[in-house]
Amino acid sequence: MPGNDADKSVVGKGQDVWELVVAYAKQETVEPLKGLGRWLKFGAVGSLLIATGVSLLLLAGLRALQTETGTSFTGNLSWIPYLIVLVGAAVVAGLSFWAITAKKGK
Repeated sequence: MPGNDADKSVVGKGQDVWELVVAYAKQETVEPLKGLGRWLKFGAVGSLLIATGVSLLLLAGLRALQTETGTSFTGNLSWIPYLIVLVGAAVVAGLSFWAITAKKGK
């Protein structure tokens, strides 16, 4: 029954090819997705820490303007420290946006 042995070897080779395809698919999809997940995790944590730090610095700047300027920003001018900090936040956001888009253009 030489024909029967040939059929088994074709089936065996087919199974080998299938296992090779499955292993290759895992290597090319699962492993990069694990790396992407790790990259996203560290990116999310980093952006959260940066946002917290920038917020605290802006709040510190506001409190410094309110307490260390004496009577300059009192009465009807008490809104000016908020405006200064808002402009500072807009500058930081603008610089961040510029830095992000500058890297994409290159």
